[in-house]
Amino acid sequence: MNTTEQKTIMRKYKRPFLFYLLSTAIPWSLWFLAGYFSHIEPFTKTLEWAVGICSILGLAAPAVIALLFMLPHKELRTDLLGRFFNFKNIKGKYIFITFFIMLISILAAQAISLLFGYPAEQFSIRGSFTFTSSLFPVWFLLLAAPIFEELAWHSYGTDTLVSRFNLLKASLMFALFWAFWHFPLSFIKGYYHSNLVESGWIYSVNFIVSLAPFVLIMNWIYYKTNRNIMLPIVFHITAVFFNEIFATHPMSKVIQTVLLLIVSIYLIIKDKELFCKRI
Repeated sequence: MNTTEQKTIMRKYKRPFLFYLLSTAIPWSLWFLAGYFSHIEPFTKTLEWAVGICSILGLAAPAVIALLFMLPHKELRTDLLGRFFNFKNIKGKYIFITFFIMLISILAAQAISLLFGYPAEQFSIRGSFTFTSSLFPVWFLLLAAPIFEELAWHSYGTDTLVSRFNLLKASLMFALFWAFWHFPLSFIKGYYHSNLVESGWIYSVNFIVSLAPFVLIMNWIYYKTNRNIMLPIVFHITAVFFNEIFATHPMSKVIQTVLLLIVSIYLIIKDKELFCKRI
C-alpha cells in the first residue's frame, strides 16, 4: 500500500463527489418507485415484476457507474483486473478472517445472549428466510447484493475516498453514506429493511451502528490484502448468510455489533499507521 506505484494509481480514483452522487440518486429513484409499487393493492404479477426489476437495477447501478468511471482509462482497467487475481502474497490469516469472523461473531453473540435469558433455539438453523424479495428468490439476493455492492464500493468507491482521507475517516464517512444509501429499501414491502423498521427502533439503530465496525473490518482486510476485491465480496456474503441462517434473536445482533466494535477498535489501535496515515 505504501509503494510509489500504489500511491500513483490511487490518485487516479479522483471523482468521489460525482460517483457518490450518482450512486445515490439512481438507486434511490428506482427503490422509491419499487416501494410505491409494492404497496399497490391488489398486488399483481406485473407489479411484482416492476418491484423486482426496479430493486435489482438500483442494486446494480453503483457497480455500473464504477465501471463507467474506470473502463475509459487503461491504468484503471489494468488495476481493476489485477485486483481480482492478486492472491499470491495474501497471508492465510486474512483469508480465515474473511470467511469466519462473521460466523464466530454471531455464534459468540448468541452465546452471550443466553446469559440474559434469550433462548438457546437461536442456534438452530432457520427453516425460512426473514424477508421476501418479490420477483427473485431470497438466496439470489443474498449472493447478488454483496457481489453488486462490493463491485462498486471496492472497485472505485473506497479508493476514491482513501485517496483524499486517511482510512479511518474514509471508512466512517462511507459507513454513514451506506446507512443513508439503504434508506429507501425500508419502504419496499416485505424487504429486509422494511421488516427491520417494523421490528423496533433499537434494531434499526443497531443496523446503522453496525455498519461502522463492518466497514472498518472489511476495509482492513481489503488494504491488508493489497486491495483484493474478491475478499470483501466473500466477507459481505458471509455476513448476510450467517446472520440469516440461524434463528437469531434480534437482540443477539445488537450484541454482535458490540463485539465487532471491540474488534474494530483493536484493529485501529494495532494498525494505527494503516488507519490514520494518508496514502
